[in-house]
Amino acid sequence: MAVARTQKEIRQRAPWWLVGLLFLNLGLMLYDARDGVTKQRMIRVWVQALLSPFQRATAGVGSTGSGFFQYLSNLRNAAAENTQLKQRIEQMEMELNQLRADRDENQRLRALLDLKDKSQYTVVPASVIARDPSIWFNTVTINRGSSSGVELNMPVVTPGGIVGRIIGVSPWSAQVMLLSDERSGAGAVIGQLGQSKALGSIKGLGDSDLLEMHHVPGTEEVNPGDYVVTTGQDGIYPPGLNVGEVVEVKKGSATVSHNIHIRPGARLNALGEVAVLLYHPPQAGAPEQALPNVEKKSGQ
Repeated sequence: MAVARTQKEIRQRAPWWLVGLLFLNLGLMLYDARDGVTKQRMIRVWVQALLSPFQRATAGVGSTGSGFFQYLSNLRNAAAENTQLKQRIEQMEMELNQLRADRDENQRLRALLDLKDKSQYTVVPASVIARDPSIWFNTVTINRGSSSGVELNMPVVTPGGIVGRIIGVSPWSAQVMLLSDERSGAGAVIGQLGQSKALGSIKGLGDSDLLEMHHVPGTEEVNPGDYVVTTGQDGIYPPGLNVGEVVEVKKGSATVSHNIHIRPGARLNALGEVAVLLYHPPQAGAPEQALPNVEKKSGQ
């Protein structure tokens, strides 16, 4: 019975063995099959063909991930470079501003040297080292004093016009009252000195960078744009120095004087370099003749 059962099992399993042997033979044939041109095993070509879609998908995912991380790295590099560029721009702007300041200072100094060469008075160049804390800087301090020949009431000027007068002196510094101060004053004339009759006096307005001129007869012709110069009659400023330009005129009449506003020629609210004129006004001469009654009394 056992032998019969075994033969029966062999007969039942024989087709499966046959199929397995066929597949094994096919597999060996496929494994050994080669391409006629490249001589590659065909099974390798087929396997590669089957796996290529998965490889492309995997490569795409890897490329996307790599590109994303590269993008983040580029962003960090760009941010660092942007910061460096901003710092460099700020440094260049500071250097440019310094160059402009040096250029402006050089121009002012050259103008002062030109003023010194052309002036008939001894000129002492000076720099403003301090300002009054008020809004219009009605007084400033300069770095020249009595050791340089500076004295009280000497005029201070720039190439643009008069600035003010010395009101305090130490050996190495001096204080200057600007024309914009309400306590300042100067004799001036509108138009050409010696020909115009539009004589008056100027003083500061305190809360403005303009000057005010009084006592000009209302019958004199005065218009915006006219220039104003010193007369020398105040005993401080020599004659012929530029004061500024008329910007506004409130017309007077035969009995009322003009009210005139003047823009100073000197930039009183932005002074850097100035010049002190070592000027002493001429002394008034003594009368050449005694009074007639005195002579008669002496003769008696």
